[in-house]
Amino acid sequence: MASGNAIRGSRVGAGPMGEAERGESAPRLRISFWCSNGHETQPSFAGDAQVPDTWDCPRCGFPAGTDRENPPDPPRTEPYKTHLAYVRERRSDADGEAILAEALAKLRGEI
Repeated sequence: MASGNAIRGSRVGAGPMGEAERGESAPRLRISFWCSNGHETQPSFAGDAQVPDTWDCPRCGFPAGTDRENPPDPPRTEPYKTHLAYVRERRSDADGEAILAEALAKLRGEI
C-alpha cells in the first residue's frame, strides 16, 4: 500500500525547467580581476552595470584589479599598539616625570 505521499520525489517549487517558463536571463558580463598574489577571479555583472575598479579576492582577501600586470598593492596593516604606546606618543619622558612627581606629592599631602 502507498504511503499517501502524492508528490514523492519532487521538491517544493519544482516546475518545468527551461527558458520558456522562466523567461530569458539578463545579459551578463564576466570581468577578470587579479590580486597581487596572482589569483584570478571572474565575477559576473549585469550587462548595464557599472564595473568597480577593485574587487576583493575570494582566496586571499587582497584587493584585485582588472590590470593583470599591475594589480593593486595589498593593504598595510599597522601593528597593535598598547595604551602605553599611545601615551608615549602624546607625552615626553619629562612630562611623565612631572605628572608622577605631582601625583606623589598629592599622596604625601604636600600639596
